[in-house]
Amino acid sequence: MEKMNGNPDPHPTTTVPILPLKNSVMFPASVVPINVGRTRSVRIIERAVRSEDQVIGVVSQRKPEVEEPNWTDLYRLGTAARILKAVKLEDGNYSVVLQGIGRIRIVQEMAEQPFLMARVEHIAEPDKADLEVEALATNLKETARQLIALLPNLPKEAAAVLDHVSDPGVLADLVASNLTVSVEEKQMIIEAVDFGTRLRTCLQLLTRQIEMLKVKKEISSMVQEEMGRNQREYFLRQQLKAIKEELGEGDEEEDEVEELKERITDAGMASEAEKMAFKQLGRLKHMQSSSAEYTVTRTYLDWLLDIPWQKATDDKLDVDKVKEVLDEDHYDLEKVKRRILEQIAVLKLKPDKKGPILCLVGPPGVGKTSLGRSIARALTREFVRVSLGGVRDEAEIRGHRRTYVGALPGRVIQGMKRAGSVNPLFMLDELDKLGHDFRGDPSSALLEVLDPEQNHAFSDHYLEVPYDLSKVMFVGTANTLSTIPPALLDRMEVIEIPGYTREEKRKIAYGFIIPKQLREHGLDEQRLKFNNDGLLRIVDSYTREAGVRNLEREVAAVCRSVAVKVARGEQVDGYDAGAAFVEEILGPPRFFPETADRCEVPGVATGLAWTPSGGDIIFIEATRMKGSGKVSMTGQLGDVMKESVQTAVSFVRANAEHLGLDPEFNDHLDLHLHVPAGGIPKDGPSAGVAMLTALVSLLSGRKVRPNVAMTGEITLRGLVLPIGGVKEKVLAAHRAGITTVVMPERNQKDRPDIPKEILDEIALVFVRRMDEVLEAALEPAPAQSPA
Repeated sequence: MEKMNGNPDPHPTTTVPILPLKNSVMFPASVVPINVGRTRSVRIIERAVRSEDQVIGVVSQRKPEVEEPNWTDLYRLGTAARILKAVKLEDGNYSVVLQGIGRIRIVQEMAEQPFLMARVEHIAEPDKADLEVEALATNLKETARQLIALLPNLPKEAAAVLDHVSDPGVLADLVASNLTVSVEEKQMIIEAVDFGTRLRTCLQLLTRQIEMLKVKKEISSMVQEEMGRNQREYFLRQQLKAIKEELGEGDEEEDEVEELKERITDAGMASEAEKMAFKQLGRLKHMQSSSAEYTVTRTYLDWLLDIPWQKATDDKLDVDKVKEVLDEDHYDLEKVKRRILEQIAVLKLKPDKKGPILCLVGPPGVGKTSLGRSIARALTREFVRVSLGGVRDEAEIRGHRRTYVGALPGRVIQGMKRAGSVNPLFMLDELDKLGHDFRGDPSSALLEVLDPEQNHAFSDHYLEVPYDLSKVMFVGTANTLSTIPPALLDRMEVIEIPGYTREEKRKIAYGFIIPKQLREHGLDEQRLKFNNDGLLRIVDSYTREAGVRNLEREVAAVCRSVAVKVARGEQVDGYDAGAAFVEEILGPPRFFPETADRCEVPGVATGLAWTPSGGDIIFIEATRMKGSGKVSMTGQLGDVMKESVQTAVSFVRANAEHLGLDPEFNDHLDLHLHVPAGGIPKDGPSAGVAMLTALVSLLSGRKVRPNVAMTGEITLRGLVLPIGGVKEKVLAAHRAGITTVVMPERNQKDRPDIPKEILDEIALVFVRRMDEVLEAALEPAPAQSPA
């Protein structure tokens, strides 16, 4: 260690014990007391006490939570330190005073047991300082004095110590050792050997700490000032109150409290709610109106008083009148109307009957939401609609607790406030689009709302008192039942609203859509008249949907075009919207029947699918090429649909001779099944029949009849199992111009749901086995020419 005092070698090396340091950094020229308690560290101190070599290496840990650090857990640069004093404590640990000597760099790890030993390089300080370094040192001293001025707890001698330090490196180390910064930032100072870099880094850290102290001081001053203002305001208000009492003037706050008390008495609240309201009113009396707590309590009381507790509207219980109103607003929908009329009849016989909880399920545009508004008008009830699409937070239903800033009741209570009566029609729109995340599951919160056995005491987190929802008529809407949790679905009476037929759309257009659009565009039948050909052209060639939303848009487009012509004064005799007129305005037709074109070759079958937006037709295409029996599937098919393909292939292979096919086809052919519209995911078992038919058609050379569509699940034994969505699928087939639909025999129960006008135009073929499907779907085999 003698080489440290002279300078024969610019980078002398020695082997020293390494003492790891947690949550701290030791600097040269500093004297630091530390407690040593870890086993290997204690061994270092005991060795130093026994020997004459009192010099050790002190290196900081990268992560303080590591109890037994190895070399990767330590920084490479640290400080050589001399042990000035070591005192053994009762628990075997040591209290040690260390004096920093100079910077060191670990160049070689020597040992890890019984303690860390390493060969270190002693880094010498630069010989001289230039003008820039001197300027930085002066700036650092001035900045350090500013910091001392902001810390009144520091002794006055601290500033004097700075004046006696002339070496710029020692100055930077001294200031850095007293800064309240992280170990990583102090290590940056240790690793800065160059004076300029060391001073600049230290100056940056020092300046940041001064700015933090200034901001802290400003905040503290603002808080004290605010407290002083509140106390002064309190005394002034007390004096004002005394003056008003002397003058005999009333207290506005007392008048407000009396008004609230009167409103609580007249509100007709439930006993628990009334008790809570008087409790909060008592607290309000003793609060200053300027305090934040006063505003929170007053807002809470306003909510309690604004929601209805007793007020109810009188239901119109005339069954014939209600039916008349429902028929005015909506065509068909007989199932829903019948259910509403049943409820009216029951309410007439038993007025205290709890409100029903209905769920209208159907594709977009069939009138679910508008039907709720129509039901409310028929019953003369208030109508409240809450859209639940995209709602992910349970608090949206139950509200936030009043401890949160800006807390409000949930959407249910907010809706009741808007309704102003205890028996509105409450529409929960888009139930199938509820989400859930870490904030809770809103669909679970709805379980209490939609349970007649529980909703008489609905608990909102904001109100914290039971609220009676049993007189509310809840109507939910959804496009599909698959995304609604089973527990929630179990609490609702599901009424399915399928899509409309072509004839129904025509009647809806003439009865509702066209008169509405003519009114909204300032037209009448003298200026624009839709004839039957024009309207059906819109239905067939410009819309392909289960509902009538797009139909209304296209009718509106025709009305807008005519409005422009009328505004220009081009014609005054009126326009007849026929097929040619419609096509001139709307452009080329967007939809064409494509079944005949698709099925011109063997291997193409027409299937039927159910979607949330109604039924649709799908094409199953099969092709073959030379190969070794591989089966490819494309078109974004789901797992269930892929399994249907495998089932179909296995059935064909197992029954090849019975089907008149080459039993060895699988040895020299590869098969490829594709379902077009590859950008749309598809799944479900009901396409199995169409897939098997496409395969047999491909391998036998028999084309599938272009006017035939099919649906059904298949088994390996060739049975055809029942499927769902029959009405939607048959309507989709009708829209596409199909005249024959093949479906499972066990779906005959769904036949009454299909409109009579559709059954007049489409033949339903019910089958039990695949042999019957192939007989109905495939064209006869081509006749063999005589040899």
